[in-house]
Amino acid sequence: MKDTPGWASPGSAPSDGHEPGTSVPTEPTDAKPTETAAPNDTAKPTAASDPAQPTQQPSDTSQDPGAKWSQEQPPAAQWSAPTGPTAPGQAPPPPPAPGGWGSQPPVGPPGAQGPQPGWGGGYAGHPGYGGWGGPPPAAKPGVIPLRPLGVGEILDGAVSTMRTYWRTVLGISLTVAVVTQVLVILLQGFVLDDNAGSEALSDPSASADEVTRALGETMVSTTVVFLISLIGTVVATALLTTVTSRAVLGRPVTTGEAWRDARPQVPRLFGLIFLLLLITFGVLAIGALPGILVAVAGSEGGGIALAVLGLLGASAVALWLMIRFSLASPALMLEKQTIVKSMSRSTKLVRGSWWRVLGIQLLAGIIANIVAAIVVLPFTFLAAALSGDGVGGFVNGTGDLGWTFLIVSGIGSVIGSMITFPISAGVTVLLYIDQRIRREALDLELARAAGVQGYSTGATPGS
Repeated sequence: MKDTPGWASPGSAPSDGHEPGTSVPTEPTDAKPTETAAPNDTAKPTAASDPAQPTQQPSDTSQDPGAKWSQEQPPAAQWSAPTGPTAPGQAPPPPPAPGGWGSQPPVGPPGAQGPQPGWGGGYAGHPGYGGWGGPPPAAKPGVIPLRPLGVGEILDGAVSTMRTYWRTVLGISLTVAVVTQVLVILLQGFVLDDNAGSEALSDPSASADEVTRALGETMVSTTVVFLISLIGTVVATALLTTVTSRAVLGRPVTTGEAWRDARPQVPRLFGLIFLLLLITFGVLAIGALPGILVAVAGSEGGGIALAVLGLLGASAVALWLMIRFSLASPALMLEKQTIVKSMSRSTKLVRGSWWRVLGIQLLAGIIANIVAAIVVLPFTFLAAALSGDGVGGFVNGTGDLGWTFLIVSGIGSVIGSMITFPISAGVTVLLYIDQRIRREALDLELARAAGVQGYSTGATPGS
């Protein structure tokens, strides 16, 4: 068997292809005199020490196979023996002493018990890469590790923020949800009359004017409720963005601190939301406009078909734009950017990852709404059962939406909002941080901000 460089003793040359039985030097050039051998050396005397014996030829290795090795070997701690199978009846060689040549470098605190991770074994809990130790686990000062995140880690980070800082998160969500829902209940109870519109739309004998009036009232009621809910969502998002960004660094924040940090940017956040809504409705209107013009010109059937096709195409464009600008909100709040600049930052961060951002946002929305529906639906049916016409009237659309129904269903909506607000805001913020880690090495800045030791201060790669 050929020698290999990893098995060669110190001072010997690398393997050059010598086969067993061929002529090799008897001693290495740096061999020490024999009188320096250890006292317990039991090797046979050489020709230099016993003149009575004939001098042995260097090329004759048939009588003593070990003659090609020096009589003096380095200490056992200075080289590593082969790890292959031993011959029958031969005891395995002892393990090399720590700190010698070929031993694994110690990793970890001095005096640590148990096997230490070394070369070839990877780090604790992480397998080696190609026989060498893998990279160390990323620092995790807060709710996420400081490295590119997976989908599960983003969702888990949002939930961990709720669980770790539940007083602040639930306090913000509860306050915003209660104020929002009280305004909605008061408007629906005193100003908006949904019963007339529902009855006209469900009446087959209603005239065209009644149906048109009912549609108008329903749209006004829905729009007002939507705008109030949107205002609450904007405020909750602004405050929870600050909470989530501090949670990444492992630093708690009170509701007052979150409000003081977010307050200067709240007007800009309102402007951003309304601008995005204006863009969405504008795109949809442009898509439906050709069909409306054709219907007005006299071809009602063709106009309707063209309007439907136009709305489908416009919806795809609007969705593409909304995902493209979906990270503008955290960019505006955390970078203190203007409205236009935050939209530009979102475009830059989403570029090349549009489908990934869409999938994560969609998954988070589905999960949040399913959980909220599980909470809201029982309250809705309880409210219908306590109202005048019961659950049957509510299902058939003929029930009276009185104060009992509005208050009981409003309680369910508050509880649902306490779940949806933190998840939606948390996922958006963590997705923004993840994209910046992938493109701008934000993890280095976060590690330094969190006081993590050992992070490089090298140049930040471009995006």
